[in-house]
Amino acid sequence: MLPSISQCPTIRDGVDSFAFKPGKYNAKKFCLEPTKFTVKAEGVNKNSAPEFQDTKLMTRLTYTLDEIEGPFEVSPDGTVKFEEKDGIDYAAVTVQLPGGERVPFLFTIKQLVASGKPENFGGEFLVPSYRGTSFLDPKGRGGSTGYDNAVALPAGGRGDEEDLQKENIKNAASSKGTITLSVTKSKPETGEVIGVFQSLQPSDTDLGAKAPKDVKIEGIWYAQLEPAA
Repeated sequence: MLPSISQCPTIRDGVDSFAFKPGKYNAKKFCLEPTKFTVKAEGVNKNSAPEFQDTKLMTRLTYTLDEIEGPFEVSPDGTVKFEEKDGIDYAAVTVQLPGGERVPFLFTIKQLVASGKPENFGGEFLVPSYRGTSFLDPKGRGGSTGYDNAVALPAGGRGDEEDLQKENIKNAASSKGTITLSVTKSKPETGEVIGVFQSLQPSDTDLGAKAPKDVKIEGIWYAQLEPAA
């Protein structure tokens, strides 16, 4: 069935399990469509413990990952393995917490290697920096361009040198995320498979100036499996 904007395809008929024979396949048109974003943060009430809170999506219809490709292997023991190699594998997303704080992050599964049983397989992936080293902040500071610093460190120190250094020294290092995928339906005659996923990854750090928040993303996924040549 053809999808609308920002939606992954669905399967008509099929079976409610993973019904592909053991062998090597190429996964194509791998699509991940988020349906829920939650962020771990302190509650609106004072001294409340951090917990995952529902958010309001601020990004328009550009948050779905699509056209992802990579080898997909089905072992004789029934386990599967998928390696992400190419495709539209990242999307800049911003959500808003109940208190009004906006949390930007880069939704991605770059370099994912996922393995396990079809009903529960997953692994780690790379989360690149939300902004690159050439990005300049409002004071003209950047990682590879712009000023080295825009705030002088006071002589003798006032106890806030570390915070000032975080603003001055830009850090565009990548981080890690994890994802778990589950197959809910497959149709071997057309090579289609769909399921649900849940991923956990860090939010933007403003190039090292802020501590990242944990972002939990839940949704549905779709892929087409073709026998490898």
